[in-house]
Amino acid sequence: MRSRNFKQDYRQLLALTDSVPVIVWSCLLVALLAVAPLLLSKYYVSVILLLLITAVGVLGLNLLTGTTGLISLGHSGFLAVGAYTAGIVAGKLGWPMLASIFAGGVSAAIAGIIVGIPSLRLKGLYLAITTMAFAVIINHLILNGGDLTGGSEGLTVPQPSLFGQALGAERGYYYVVLCFVVVFTFITLNILRSRIGRAFLAIREHDIAAKAMGVNLVRYKLMAFMVSAFYTGIAGGLLAYYTRYLNVDSFSLLISIEALSMLIVGGLGSVAGALLGTAFIVLLNESLGFVFGMIGASFGGSGSAAYEIKGVIYGLAIVLFLRFEPDGLMGRWRDIKHYWTHWPFRF
Repeated sequence: MRSRNFKQDYRQLLALTDSVPVIVWSCLLVALLAVAPLLLSKYYVSVILLLLITAVGVLGLNLLTGTTGLISLGHSGFLAVGAYTAGIVAGKLGWPMLASIFAGGVSAAIAGIIVGIPSLRLKGLYLAITTMAFAVIINHLILNGGDLTGGSEGLTVPQPSLFGQALGAERGYYYVVLCFVVVFTFITLNILRSRIGRAFLAIREHDIAAKAMGVNLVRYKLMAFMVSAFYTGIAGGLLAYYTRYLNVDSFSLLISIEALSMLIVGGLGSVAGALLGTAFIVLLNESLGFVFGMIGASFGGSGSAAYEIKGVIYGLAIVLFLRFEPDGLMGRWRDIKHYWTHWPFRF
């Protein structure tokens, strides 16, 4: 007998999903993303490509903040480490694309451990400030990196290529990024159903109780920082090959705040929520940019004011969303599903 959201045995608990509709809709979504470059213009494909790259980094932040409960405002620093590492080893050492991207992930993971060690005894606002300081330090190191990082002049990244074949940004490279998103989503789901994922959840709910139950807080907190930073470093490497030019201005603290807002809007601790929140914020940003760009063009000379209004509406939408939907998009989806499950006896 199926008990809906409750599990009846350990096989159901360890399964990725026992819902056929979830499997069908997931496969359909991947198929639609795969055919998108064949049906849409380059602009829309570039928006989806940026969304997919962002999703990899947000999945990593979700493991640290949503699953483990450790607030981080320094993921723009991890993104910069991954992007610049990939750009340096590709442009100056001639490494292939995949090796450069994974080098960015590994370097960010090492930085995650370095940041995580002094943060082991910190929580809440103090932890957030510590991670934010790391992002500021990384930006200063990039600016003073000389020829290695390009300083304020920036760093040029080679064109993406796979096995010696050049890849177009909206064609071949799009499918490389899509493969990364699918693989890292699958890895995240497996982490959450493993012993590591259960330890992360225990730390989030009550770290003292988790320690009393035998969870090694030092080990799993450092692991959460390392894995989260690795994801973000991979996203940085993917971003480097997408933009093909890196500048320190592209890795401001606003990126960390925006990534955190994606988690909250989608639903903290949920893989589907992280992906939905990413899509919501990225598409909202692009939609507002398009609308106010047209307004600025129509009134000629009011473009800067239009973009300021866009920022206000963008922030207001997030605040209102958090006020009326604290559980995010996934919380709203659960409410809708619960309503129709019991209809017409909802009340």
